Amino acid sequence: MKIAVLSCFYPYRGGISQFNAELYKELGKVHDVRAFNFSRQYPDILFPGKTQYVEKEDNAVPIQSEAVLDTANPFTYATTARKIAKWEPDLLIMRYWMSYFAPSQGTVAKKVRSITGGRTKVISIVDNLIPHEKRFFDTVFTKYYLKHNDGFVTLCNAVKEDLLKVKPDAKCIVSPHPLYSQFGNKLDREDARRKLGIPANSRTILFFGLIREYKGLDILIKAFSGLGNEYTLVIAGEPYGSFEKYAGLISECKNRDNIILRTEYIRDNDVAAYFSASDVVVLPYRSATQSGITAISYHFGIPMITTDTGGLKESIGERGTGIVVDRADVQLIRNAIISLFSDYENKSAAFAKAIQAEKERLSWSNFCNNLISFANSL
Repeated sequence: MKIAVLSCFYPYRGGISQFNAELYKELGKVHDVRAFNFSRQYPDILFPGKTQYVEKEDNAVPIQSEAVLDTANPFTYATTARKIAKWEPDLLIMRYWMSYFAPSQGTVAKKVRSITGGRTKVISIVDNLIPHEKRFFDTVFTKYYLKHNDGFVTLCNAVKEDLLKVKPDAKCIVSPHPLYSQFGNKLDREDARRKLGIPANSRTILFFGLIREYKGLDILIKAFSGLGNEYTLVIAGEPYGSFEKYAGLISECKNRDNIILRTEYIRDNDVAAYFSASDVVVLPYRSATQSGITAISYHFGIPMITTDTGGLKESIGERGTGIVVDRADVQLIRNAIISLFSDYENKSAAFAKAIQAEKERLSWSNFCNNLISFANSL
């Protein structure tokens, strides 16, 4: 099968690009795959982080791609569609995680289907249908985008339910987020802690990933402030926007000296140290669909504490790989942390067994086999 993938690839960095690289590699084992990249992903004014691009210190996968789609330039939409259609793919795969991309990618999909007379099927892997930070144009843009797809793959049931509310006749399957493998093997815990400056016998809690309002870091900081000095909190990730609110909360913590800040983009070759040094990963999200952080936690065998939002209960609580609390609440998060460490040896062993089962289930080969079988059914 000839498969075109239109999304962000190297030199763009971040979880979506990492996912696309793994998808490209796995599909390429069996199929003829071509990557079509963004020539511009976001205008700089819309990107709150430091940079959209891989830096020389990053350990990124340099997927060969053709940079064709400028999401902010409508003149590139038809050009992109013609280039994809000229290759005559059987399948076009796109990623959808923000309504900003609906006009550009939706138009490309519409034109590809038209040029090929419907011979090219279009499938979108939908990370989020309802944005975490809502905008007035979300619903209109999303409906336009969905209209020009033949089918959808969601990474959890919560997103599938959102999809069917907007497009009741959508053809879709659920295929959970596969595990990332590009971060290397787990390191010796003592070595990882020395590298990061974490006390050897500390009960270490990790908050990892981009720092955004909906992820509830403020809730975790408040929860941590009520814990004893045997605990260490590591905050590792780049702030999207101001960090001032969180800095203020940290300054008020009586145990603020036990908080380690790495408020920067964590490069791929540094990820192993953070997870290897930690006892638990906490995701105190106010809202979510699923999280790529769970895939990294599974890869390194680290249990999680999270909130019952989106697909997190489905992917963690129901799989027995961590603790799920009812909502993003300071006391509930604190109690869950205390509960875990009250019998960490036995509880972590049970979580580790469940995580190993997930590692076997959530392979890239299974994900791609599900996707291709679904495409063939359309």
